[in-house]
Amino acid sequence: MTDARQGLSGLLDTEAIRKDFPLLDRTVHDGKKVVYLDSAATSQKPRQVLDALNAYYERHNANVHRGVYTIAEEATALYEGARDKVAAFINAPSRDEVIFTKNASESLNLVANMLGWADEPYRVDRDTEIVTTEMEHHSNIVPWQLLAQRTGAKLKWFGITDDGRLDLSNIDEIITEKTKIVSFTLVSNILGTVNPVEQIIRRAQQVGALVCIDASQAAPHMVLDVQALQADFVAFTGHKMVGPTGIGVLWGRQELLEDLPPFLGGGEMIETVSMHSSTYAPAPHKFEAGTPPIAQAVGLGAAVDYLTSIGMERIHQHEKAITEYALKRLLEVPDLRIIGPTTAEDRGAAISFTLGDIHPHDVGQVLDEQGIAVRVGHHCARPVCLRYGIPATTRASFYLYSTPAEVDALVDGLEHVRNFFG
Repeated sequence: MTDARQGLSGLLDTEAIRKDFPLLDRTVHDGKKVVYLDSAATSQKPRQVLDALNAYYERHNANVHRGVYTIAEEATALYEGARDKVAAFINAPSRDEVIFTKNASESLNLVANMLGWADEPYRVDRDTEIVTTEMEHHSNIVPWQLLAQRTGAKLKWFGITDDGRLDLSNIDEIITEKTKIVSFTLVSNILGTVNPVEQIIRRAQQVGALVCIDASQAAPHMVLDVQALQADFVAFTGHKMVGPTGIGVLWGRQELLEDLPPFLGGGEMIETVSMHSSTYAPAPHKFEAGTPPIAQAVGLGAAVDYLTSIGMERIHQHEKAITEYALKRLLEVPDLRIIGPTTAEDRGAAISFTLGDIHPHDVGQVLDEQGIAVRVGHHCARPVCLRYGIPATTRASFYLYSTPAEVDALVDGLEHVRNFFG
């Protein structure tokens, strides 16, 4: 065992953790054990989450907030209990600041539409500016493009340096007195970069702009404290943090949620309705029209319990060590180019790379034949690929159940890819 691998011992009992995840025991292609290295796309789910989903459907399935019978009250308690768990997980000042959506994309679209329909001082219009970055997931680009097209606002963005960091050299020119909203990712899903939140928020606050943070690649991997972040909105999704698909979260400051208009209309989000007009329920229900993702919220609550029982700081340190080891091993592979930071400092556990002239899709297919699951493509971050002049990348991403042996399997697999293509 190398020194780097020895440094991972004692951080997490990955052998015990892996026993909680049934899929990690799967084999493919004539008995090859699955090496799952695509947690940035979606994480695997532990038995504790799967059991919570089954228990809900088997024993507590009913609509929430409406029925007065026992099962409906149980469903409501489970659903709202999940909100309490999420609020504690992110250190929200109030549970009423936690809005359930179907994913982070919907959360970010919710913010964009609220601002497009808002009254002053929050309204985005032709005299205002929207700021994002070149390294964003499409979910944090397209909603702002749509808002700019609809309102006439100007869309601006920060570029990326050659080593995969945000170029903030012109921050005073990008974020100006006209800026209404600054929306950026805390951790890049393609580059792995952890962005300098404090510097960006400080400048936004100087000009009175709101700040929205996409924490989809942060919430599963590190301590997420919305009060310490000092942003106005934080979005993330459940399926990347060992929870089910179909559930996302938008956290927003209470006073903003009280002032901003709803995006979706329907049942549950109302206070009174007549044929002439309607009044709305207080947040968070004002933003949760219709039957919500009840079972998914229950599953997310179980996921929060699971991660909390292990400890987010321990998970973060484990991933940092795995990432450091992976970077070291990958840089030993001939012709391999890492797209993004090449050191573990201020970066997450997603590593994108190219391998000589071999197309990433070919890399992914040959690795799959060996049971190794990686992501290929532009990872819903095509502007990053354009920035570096590449069509796509291969991405390996790690989580609390990832092991050094899986990193070694990836490196051996890449050597096989190189031999396969001569």
